[in-house]
Amino acid sequence: MKLFKLLFAIILLFSLNSCNDSDEIEEVKSSELFIQFNHEWNSAGIDLDDLKYVNANGEVISISKFKYLISNFKLHKSNETFVQFSGYMLIDLKNESISVSLPNVPFDNYTKFSFTFGFDESDNIDGEYNDLNSESWNWPTMLGGGYHFMQFEGKYLDNGNESPFAYHMGTAKVSEDVFEQNYFEVEFDGFNFTKPSTLNLTMNIAEWFVNPHTWDLNIYSINLMPNYEAQKMMNANGKTVFSLGEID
Repeated sequence: MKLFKLLFAIILLFSLNSCNDSDEIEEVKSSELFIQFNHEWNSAGIDLDDLKYVNANGEVISISKFKYLISNFKLHKSNETFVQFSGYMLIDLKNESISVSLPNVPFDNYTKFSFTFGFDESDNIDGEYNDLNSESWNWPTMLGGGYHFMQFEGKYLDNGNESPFAYHMGTAKVSEDVFEQNYFEVEFDGFNFTKPSTLNLTMNIAEWFVNPHTWDLNIYSINLMPNYEAQKMMNANGKTVFSLGEID
């Protein structure tokens, strides 16, 4: 089984070549940059389907499905230019290890590293990506079309009884035929890239239920896709879920 599924070719959108006085092509110094994705619940590991995680509202939950989409990796430079990688990655927590390699990254001192959680408006095109279509990742046309950004499902204890929740994120429906973009950008401080390296990204799944909104599953558990307020709360809470660890 593949450890991750890269759903669209990551292409380096730049060319670097220069000539010396003899018109010889100088060697470009570059290497692979690996990104390792890790997932936790407040520093604890994740065991799917175990009803044992306590959210900020005091509800005990389990996680049966956790998948999300990220796109548009960028490495920013001090002169306000950047190295950009097109494509997207659908991450599934069922995979034991999830990583991706960005090829031919030039050695440089990068001031910032960023990516998009979900798709921005230029990429979130209804029915555009066959691989995502086959994953049942489409967002309903009546809710704005395009694709899901996240599918987070499980159960929670409601007065001692197990009840389902489906925390699905995508385009926010404002009103009939009026929709609002709901992706967000994730940014981290830069680093000096001089050799093959690994960026260790960690998502704390517990953060989806807190900061700035303490999530109450007794109010927001199912039928959240058409709920504008719930979609915007997800967007706000998602901005603190990622952290960047040591660069290996």
